[in-house]
Amino acid sequence: MTINNLDAVLSNEMEAYSHPWSKGIFLDCLQSGYHCNVLYTQEKAVGHSVLMTVVDEAHLLNITIAPCFQGQGLGCYLLDVLIEHAKHLNATTMFLEVRESNHTAIALYQRAGFNEVGIRKNYYPLAKGRENAVLMALPLTSGG
Repeated sequence: MTINNLDAVLSNEMEAYSHPWSKGIFLDCLQSGYHCNVLYTQEKAVGHSVLMTVVDEAHLLNITIAPCFQGQGLGCYLLDVLIEHAKHLNATTMFLEVRESNHTAIALYQRAGFNEVGIRKNYYPLAKGRENAVLMALPLTSGG
C-alpha cells in the first residue's frame, strides 16, 4: 500500500464497512511503518490489510475484501499471507479484534487456527450505540 493506491483502498473500505477507517488512519499506518498490503486481481484493488508488529507480537489491525469479491477465498488467501509474514518477522502470537456480529469473519479466523481469548466491551461504533469485539489469538510457534 502506498499513497498512490490509497483512493482504491478507501473505496473498498467505505464499501465494506458502516464505520470505515479514514484516509488519515491509513496515512498514519503507512508513516508508522506498519505492514500495509493491497491485494490485486486483474489489476484491480480488491482487498487490503494492515499488520502491526511489536517485539514478538503481530496485531492484525485491518483486513478487508471488497464486498463484490467476498466469498471467493481472497480473505483466506490474504490472511494466510499475513500469518506467514508475521512468522517471518519472528512473531510468536498474532492478535486481532472482530465485531461480535461478524460471524463470517469469526469463522474464517477459527478455520485459520485463531481462538477467542477475550471480549472488548463496546469496542466498535454502531449507528446507535456500540458493539463488543471478540479478541482472538493465533499461536505462531511450531508448537501452535
